[in-house]
Amino acid sequence: QVQPVESGGGLVQAGGSLRLSCAASARAFGGYAVGWFRQAPGKEREFVAAIRWNGEGAYYADSMKGRCTISRDNPENTVYLQMNSLKPEDTAVYYCAVGPIPGRNSANYGAWGQGTQVTVSS
Repeated sequence: QVQPVESGGGLVQAGGSLRLSCAASARAFGGYAVGWFRQAPGKEREFVAAIRWNGEGAYYADSMKGRCTISRDNPENTVYLQMNSLKPEDTAVYYCAVGPIPGRNSANYGAWGQGTQVTVSS
């Protein structure tokens, strides 16, 4: 199983923006949905956003609606998560995952990246 690789995390002030990237081989991404999840210390992993294999359907957690956009560049085998108006409560490790359908349930996804840390200071 090919593992996706996240990048783009970092430290940002509240109100700032970050763009996360998730890259994998064509074999890993081709025809599959990609989801972003996050996990803060002491909390369970939670859904952030997901996108269909062809980019024509995107889904967001209520907490992120209006503040983030998920997109994909299939020729580049990369999925992006643009996050704006970040809040301290967005601080977490962000993971991307690959699966057959863009569900909110982490069990839908079979291949996971190692995660990238996002820290939002107040």
